[in-house]
Amino acid sequence: MVPWFWQEADELSRAEIDELALRLLSEARSRLKKDIRRVLLLPPDITRAHSGSGRITETLYKALAEHCDVHVIPTLGQHVPHSAAQNRWMFGNIPNERIHVHDWIGGVTRVGIIPAHLVEQSTGGVADWAIPVDLNTSLMNESWDLIINIGHVVPHEVLGFANHNKNYFIGLGGKETICTSHMAAAIYGIENNLGRLNTPLRSCFNWAENEFLSGLPDVYFQVVMKRSADNRLVTCGVYVGDDLETYLMAARASKKENITVVVEPITKVVAVMQADEFHSTWVANKAVYRTRMALADGAELLIIAPGLRRFGEQDSVDALIRKYGYRGTLNTLRQYRENADLQQLAHATAHLLHGSSEERFNISYAPGFLSKEEINQVGYGYMPLDQALKQYPPDRMKEGWNVMPDGERIFFISTPSSGLWATKQRLESRHD
Repeated sequence: MVPWFWQEADELSRAEIDELALRLLSEARSRLKKDIRRVLLLPPDITRAHSGSGRITETLYKALAEHCDVHVIPTLGQHVPHSAAQNRWMFGNIPNERIHVHDWIGGVTRVGIIPAHLVEQSTGGVADWAIPVDLNTSLMNESWDLIINIGHVVPHEVLGFANHNKNYFIGLGGKETICTSHMAAAIYGIENNLGRLNTPLRSCFNWAENEFLSGLPDVYFQVVMKRSADNRLVTCGVYVGDDLETYLMAARASKKENITVVVEPITKVVAVMQADEFHSTWVANKAVYRTRMALADGAELLIIAPGLRRFGEQDSVDALIRKYGYRGTLNTLRQYRENADLQQLAHATAHLLHGSSEERFNISYAPGFLSKEEINQVGYGYMPLDQALKQYPPDRMKEGWNVMPDGERIFFISTPSSGLWATKQRLESRHD
């Protein structure tokens, strides 16, 4: 199998991307050889708004809506549902009543199970449990002539790279699927997953897609982005198809464009998580995930997060993070074995593992809405937001190394969620 088509360039314009989206519709009609009357669009949620996926979704909707019954389900996973205003901001003029909320607790249907022996084999024995596959009920039980997955392929802490069938198994997954799969990936090790084309969990999901979803009339529209010469985040690749090679081609491009290998470990990183996208440490901790392999022992990571107002995406997860904090793998796994609340929300336990520095480097937040006491309570350091913005003004720094007026040398990252930073030694020392 090969992708339907793809296009790569130093920078693809909005018009070129729209043209490729319309080409997808033309090819789908030809390949499916049937009338397309009912369509489901599956874009990412607001935490990937910078990828332009919302605008692509709007283009597809406008092209289809005149003749088709079109619905949109942002692949939230267990993230907070969008408000109507957020939907307008991300998806433009798509009517809000056409944008549906994925309910990861009550709105899913069991479609199968990834067997324990496959999980054990894929993870080298570190995880030995089955992964139930519960997916969005509308996706599985309603009749669709075409399903279009839209998203951004970028290094990811759980699946190596985001998008492709992650849209289904995490983005439209149920509680048991999300909990068991996240825990398997976390036990395998975040640094063993980041930037890998085929992680153990990705291998399990590939099996499940073939086993349970082969009958879906679906196609993937995947974008890859990079930093331009003038430091803008631009789309450099679009990959369209209904097979695994479509993902692999996009992931290889992302690996080339989105992994920055630093010559020596960095002693201080200042990262910014945008206020309109990142409201919880659950998502803002991408600054931790994507920089950890570049940080020196004893280094400092300062995360400027003007929109930060909570820890978890749901109240129950927020309470767990406040209770247990980001306190390292050994402590968290001990608490997991001893406490039912962590066992019942295992994906939160996985998040606590991901968000810990394992006491190797120091993590501090400059949040918009959380207090010093709240930040310290979960094991992170604190800097007042106004002090951070004055000392490290994002609009005056360049990507990478900066020497501040007081002589301090820092490494600045304006959009940590768009890439992965690592030393060559850490990239090469991981196990397969």
